[in-house]
Amino acid sequence: MFGLGIIRGLSITLRHFVMTYVDDIRKGKRRYHTPEGIAYRSNTEVTGMFTIQYPEEKLPVPEEFRYIPFLVYETSEDGMRKIRCTSCGICAKVCPPQCIWIVRTTDPDTGKPIPTPAEYYIDIDLCMSCGLCAEYCPFDAIKMDHDYEIASFDRMKHHVYNLEKLAKPLEYYASIRPVNYKAEEDARAAKAAAKQASQAA
Repeated sequence: MFGLGIIRGLSITLRHFVMTYVDDIRKGKRRYHTPEGIAYRSNTEVTGMFTIQYPEEKLPVPEEFRYIPFLVYETSEDGMRKIRCTSCGICAKVCPPQCIWIVRTTDPDTGKPIPTPAEYYIDIDLCMSCGLCAEYCPFDAIKMDHDYEIASFDRMKHHVYNLEKLAKPLEYYASIRPVNYKAEEDARAAKAAAKQASQAA
């Protein structure tokens, strides 16, 4: 019958419209602005409205979600920040769009390079979020972030990230990627134990 598909589609829309009010009576405000409510409206069993009310509500991103890179730093007991990056330049070499620029620190007395970046820039408008920089970094110094809300009106002022804006603590990385962090720490501990065992032998 001509137009039967349209009628079926509208009936689905009408059913969700009616069931939205039924769900509101059953669940009340627990259905909105809570992780439980978002999880309910994200599954396939939802009967009422399944739209997430962004930006008041946000879908949780999976752990492997990757966006703009950031630099990991560790905080010592005296409160000093130690960036893991040694400014080796591997990330800049493997970057497909060439959006990473690094300036290595040099000793003012000897002129020899110091393994820490003096300046580090990433043009996030060029970055394609491929994750190659994080994958190839031999010091686990650069990781992919979960922060995707970075739109602004001034490209040159806000979209070229410097060292200060890129640096984030190790605890932040552990919070957004707990599984990866644990695996890396376990591998690091196993390597240290093997090194100690070989030295003892």
